[in-house]
Amino acid sequence: MGSPKRSVGDEEGGDCRSAIDFVKVTAGDTLYISAKTFEELNLSADLLKGLYVEMKFERPSKIQTISLPMILTPPYKHLIAQAHNGSGKTTCFVLGMLSRVDPKLTAPQALCICPTRELAIQNMEVLKKMGNYTGITSECAIPMDSSNYVPISKRAPVTAQVVIGTPGTINKWATTKKLSTNYLKILVFDEADHMLAEIVLLQSGFKDDSVRIMKAIVRCNQTARLVLLFSATFDDAVRAFVSKIVKDLFEGDYNQMFVNKEDLSLESVKQYKVKCPDELSKIMVIKDKIFELGQKVGQTIIFVRTRNSASMLHQTLRNDGYEVTTIQGALKQEDRDKIVKEFKDGLTQVLISTDLLARGFDQSQVNLVVNFDLPVKHEFHRSLTVRCHPGSNEDFEAALKKLV
Repeated sequence: MGSPKRSVGDEEGGDCRSAIDFVKVTAGDTLYISAKTFEELNLSADLLKGLYVEMKFERPSKIQTISLPMILTPPYKHLIAQAHNGSGKTTCFVLGMLSRVDPKLTAPQALCICPTRELAIQNMEVLKKMGNYTGITSECAIPMDSSNYVPISKRAPVTAQVVIGTPGTINKWATTKKLSTNYLKILVFDEADHMLAEIVLLQSGFKDDSVRIMKAIVRCNQTARLVLLFSATFDDAVRAFVSKIVKDLFEGDYNQMFVNKEDLSLESVKQYKVKCPDELSKIMVIKDKIFELGQKVGQTIIFVRTRNSASMLHQTLRNDGYEVTTIQGALKQEDRDKIVKEFKDGLTQVLISTDLLARGFDQSQVNLVVNFDLPVKHEFHRSLTVRCHPGSNEDFEAALKKLV
């Protein structure tokens, strides 16, 4: 491996986070030239049409100007990348997958692994829009709901060229020979730290499935594979662990792109902490202040730590006449899908969620996020954390400042 080269990207991007600098560390001697336009990336006419017609893009965002040349320029190198939600990272790995697929080969060639069913569905929606004119086929590998459940033994082998899904289902399909990785060209982990970090994943089971999938790919596929790992968060320990996995399992050079620590607090989001003496006070603040002030700023998500907290808050608010919906892991798959769809379609305004939607969930109409519970290590605090987009409603922001 050549000596890593470190640089800071300062190109203007098309997204709200253009002031953020991405630090890139490249391996080898390949020169990556930032792309000001999508045409500079040598994409097919069909992909360009998908970007402009279906996605309504005008130019690459900040992260896309830097990362897409690293993904699309041969010789291909693995990439470990950090990018905030909403920065355009999904476009980066979706374009990477679509650009590597041979439309004439009816076999899985690109695989994207996501921590939750909801994120897998969301990424599939983006891929279908972006690849609408390419003819590339795709399939979502997620737990089936009761209405269309098919036993794994009766499933036909997967022939879709792009597969997006969750670790458990993908591992099950692979171990039962329903998902072949013989022709796989690109492997993507979205929210990679959540699925591969040692400390986090030993508790969730994601790590075992994810590592099994990677080892199976290495065993079955001796062709050139590209591995992309994207996440909104990568602390130093996680980055070192993920780097070791890429280096030891897939070998070859890898590039890195991450956000300076001083840039992790986004100017595009205002945060307020409201001190409350007990749980009842939190609920009173939500009912009497936040709902009253925030009803005109758009949709609201309230994050809670546990399913019990979600049920308690939901029932309390509904009993007091407030229209809210709640999503958590114990619900049936079809109910979860319905709740997310209604929220994305704007049919509901307030959604209570466990950490099920904490990773990568994208909804442009959400201007207010409430953390009902702080992280476990801060449990001695009794407070609400409220985040909102500046300018969404000046009166609302002014009122929030009076609460803190």
